[in-house]
Amino acid sequence: MMKRVNTEVLRSSACLALLAVVALAGCKSGTQPNAALKPTGTGAAIVETSGGHQVGATGTALKDPVVVQVNDEQGTAVPGALVQFQGPAGVSFEPAAALTDTSGQATTAVTLGGIAGRYQLTAVTPGKAKPASLDVIETALGYQQRLGAILADKYCTRCHDPESSAERVSNYDNLETKPHAFTDGNTLNKMSDADLTAIIQYGGPALKRSALMPPYEKTLSLAEVRALIAYTRALADPPYQPAGTVYAHK
Repeated sequence: MMKRVNTEVLRSSACLALLAVVALAGCKSGTQPNAALKPTGTGAAIVETSGGHQVGATGTALKDPVVVQVNDEQGTAVPGALVQFQGPAGVSFEPAAALTDTSGQATTAVTLGGIAGRYQLTAVTPGKAKPASLDVIETALGYQQRLGAILADKYCTRCHDPESSAERVSNYDNLETKPHAFTDGNTLNKMSDADLTAIIQYGGPALKRSALMPPYEKTLSLAEVRALIAYTRALADPPYQPAGTVYAHK
């Protein structure tokens, strides 16, 4: 028997969802150029040096600063050029505006907003004829996704990430069948949550995949499996697009 849907609850939920979208993707934040900043150079292009595609918890500072470089028409670095950093509401920059140093670079520390999701940050330099801008993507993880990140680091990353780190030696090159990276949206976005759950719980053979993927049914609870899936969805490139919410009609 179909339950009656409380229209007031639906209206309230819709309003909250709209507010979340506006907060994350709404107007750009950023201060006006500091009057004390006196540009001595003007570039034609701005490129990323480092700091893009980081993942951090909501409301926290990213581990590494975002560094951009301003170049002229010939691709030569331009010192003394003004750079402004902008982002969705809730994101903060320190500083929000800066002049490039002798190597043509400007650096800012980024603190993510309080809503989980993908943030598009923008670095802008005025340019001679028109402004030049650069988009930088960062990802903020909510509680469930952060739990998934911890679990992935403990159980998954050694095989799914081909890069070794000071804390972990990758096993990727030793595997005959290469695991998909969690960022591989072209593959993982096509798989349902049920498919991913089956592979995590019962191993690759559950979906006729490689037996090198072991089962974790006795290691991870269902809640932890869901957290892992939420984490992979957050990292997916191209971004994962969940199916739209469908409300039952009377």
